[in-house]
Amino acid sequence: MASSFVFLLWTMVAHFFSPRHNAEIRFLKAQIRILQARVTTKRISLSPEEKSELLRIGAECDHNVADLMEIVKPTTYRRWVSQTNKGEPFKQLGRPRLTQELRDAAILMAKENILWGYRRIAGELKKLGLYAGATTVKRILREADIHPTPEKEKKKPPLPWLTFIKAHLESVVACDFFTKDIFTPMGKLTAYALVFIHLGSRRVFCSAPIYSPDSAWVTQQARNALMWCDEQGLKPRFLIRDADTKFSGPFNEVWKSEGGRVIQIPHGAPQANAFCESFIGTLKRECLDFFVCFSRSQLTYILTTWVRHYNTERPHSGEGIGNNVLQVDCRPKETGTIQSKEALGGIIRSYHREAA
Repeated sequence: MASSFVFLLWTMVAHFFSPRHNAEIRFLKAQIRILQARVTTKRISLSPEEKSELLRIGAECDHNVADLMEIVKPTTYRRWVSQTNKGEPFKQLGRPRLTQELRDAAILMAKENILWGYRRIAGELKKLGLYAGATTVKRILREADIHPTPEKEKKKPPLPWLTFIKAHLESVVACDFFTKDIFTPMGKLTAYALVFIHLGSRRVFCSAPIYSPDSAWVTQQARNALMWCDEQGLKPRFLIRDADTKFSGPFNEVWKSEGGRVIQIPHGAPQANAFCESFIGTLKRECLDFFVCFSRSQLTYILTTWVRHYNTERPHSGEGIGNNVLQVDCRPKETGTIQSKEALGGIIRSYHREAA
């Protein structure tokens, strides 16, 4: 008799609360549909914690929740259950979060080097074992309200010439003159320097400056450049130069004696020697434009210091270089305190990790 009374009482209570319970569920699901209609993406990615919370509550219903699923498909939920039963942890979706160390290093480099673009900063970060693309660096700096100098535009030579260059990249050396004014007690003088660049590796040899380059001096620089190529393990077969009258017959003969072929670019076509033009432009923008020189020895020191930095420390974003330094044995170091090294009064700055 007592059990019948309890059953009757339970039936009456359940009958009383069931409509309200069902209405609450319908009310909550209606709100979910309203919110989903305002979400721009159709796919909602859940964190491992959110998945675990849904599974915990679903277990109270023996995971019979197919008619309740609103944000993922029932098959997705069943896959979560199977994954949990196998003891497999949920993985965080999306790209790894940027570390604060990477953010701080990118911001520091941008503040200390106003001429560096996004790719240059990404290259310096790569040396430190901090990996971020140029777009990521751009986003970090924008969030910090820092807007570095835009990357310079690349000038492409005509297609046939470009095809030749790409086919012989490892065996081509290009050369060109550049000048710098020097203020002396005798007045302003113009110093000339001759630069050679190996197109495949982008490594550079630069002569000491001279006021009046003659045929003998230019010929000697050809010999010096060939010795440098031998030290670097380079075997140039072609030398690209312009029609400057300072390139005399003996200069050409030095290269021919080593089995090389001298290729003179057309008049008024500096883009045909784009590698040298690009390097000289970089040298002036990043270094020489910041100095007023008063002696040839001062200019020699500046050029020697900067070319060494260019060859061994500075990341390069050229095709095939991959934003790495030109030094072959350079490997990113991922541990240790980040330190900066300065030269030429801070005009040159490079970053490295100090051993712990």
